[in-house]
Amino acid sequence: MRDTIHFSGIGGVGMSALAQVAAMEGRSVSGSDRDFDRGRNLTVKAALAALGIKIFPQDGSGINDRTSELALSTAIEDSNPEVVGAKEAGLKITHRSELLSAQVNKSDTIAVAGTSGKSTAAAMLFAVLEAGGLGPSIITGGALGALKDRGLIGNAFRGKGRVLVVEADESDGTIVLYKPKTGLLLNISKDHKDLEDLNKIFKEFAGNCGRVIVNADDPAASGLLPDAERFGFDAGGWKVTDIKAGPFSSAFKINGVAFTLPAPGLYNIENALAACAAAAAYGVGLEACAAGLKDFRGVERRFVLIGEKNGVTVIDDYAHNPAKISALLKALHQAPGRRVLAVYQPHGFTPTRHLKAELIESFASGLNPGDMLLMPEIYYAGGTVTKNISSKDISDAVALKGHRTAFFENRADIPAAVSKLARAGDIVAVLGARDATLAAFAGQILEAL
Repeated sequence: MRDTIHFSGIGGVGMSALAQVAAMEGRSVSGSDRDFDRGRNLTVKAALAALGIKIFPQDGSGINDRTSELALSTAIEDSNPEVVGAKEAGLKITHRSELLSAQVNKSDTIAVAGTSGKSTAAAMLFAVLEAGGLGPSIITGGALGALKDRGLIGNAFRGKGRVLVVEADESDGTIVLYKPKTGLLLNISKDHKDLEDLNKIFKEFAGNCGRVIVNADDPAASGLLPDAERFGFDAGGWKVTDIKAGPFSSAFKINGVAFTLPAPGLYNIENALAACAAAAAYGVGLEACAAGLKDFRGVERRFVLIGEKNGVTVIDDYAHNPAKISALLKALHQAPGRRVLAVYQPHGFTPTRHLKAELIESFASGLNPGDMLLMPEIYYAGGTVTKNISSKDISDAVALKGHRTAFFENRADIPAAVSKLARAGDIVAVLGARDATLAAFAGQILEAL
């Protein structure tokens, strides 16, 4: 009997999330991944197998007489033996974006959108909806600490309730396929795309939503959707007061209800407010929201405390675009007198070229006197790309603005360099996206101290 959906490239963030949801819904699921065949990403392989997902080598054997449908990620070529086998068998072939939009459109979905903060705001929203008793589901790009504690990969969960929280990523444009009941727009700033393109995408997304809740404190987002429902520190019936924003935690009140949040900075208070605003639309009160966020377990590589040694604190963070870098540096400087050593690895030659001026400005204005920027070369994921820009171009330009910087051709030289530079009281912040080895690299810096 053909009843199994086979995921080719199942180890990827987007594919593994959809495969887990399908398995949790009771479907028969199988998958394959080149990384698994090479002995990599084995914790993800084990977590998928624990859900009853059968893992095959990516040699075509996964397409068999049980397979009813092949799900593909963009990384899978037409020459892949699984694609060839599925076509020969006349099987339905579905792209990841189609599967995700189908999940969004069949559920009571809250789609969390914007160029910064989506993963964290979605995780906070999931936490407050759970605390409110709604039994939510989630599909997101960053692994939730709370779900990892349950033995899951962390980027997906199928709850018993009707509400689905989705991180709606604009980078590949597929966000316009979604028709969610509720859209939550956090912010808009130049990232993978220019503002003109982003405005078109978010406007079309908003038009597909049953209702839209927009951040009144972000001029680009609120200006784009002037008629939408609003949330803000003093807007849309919301009032945030008594703010104590520290470098590692925050305390504040929303409409008089006290919150403590184990996450730093004004940007995370804003994420918490966004979660509360969306949850309120589903009947969840502020007291439940406060309870849900009190022990918030965070998101993988979103301000993760790696450890402390000899008075030096090492953190790992996904900050990679100018807005995220600026917000993080501002949060870290809420620890008076603590110097920041920022280790930033840009994520790809094309985005670095696109954002060069903004990246330089984010460090030039975000670093304090005495801070330092250390940069390895730009992360290269493979493929055809023009390599006519270097991390050295960024670090040299920031140095010309009066800051201490250093460029390292070999990233492996950085931990020893940091151990010589760091002194008690310093915060070492490892920043960057895409590269799955960055968290381990932050651990190597801690070890070198």
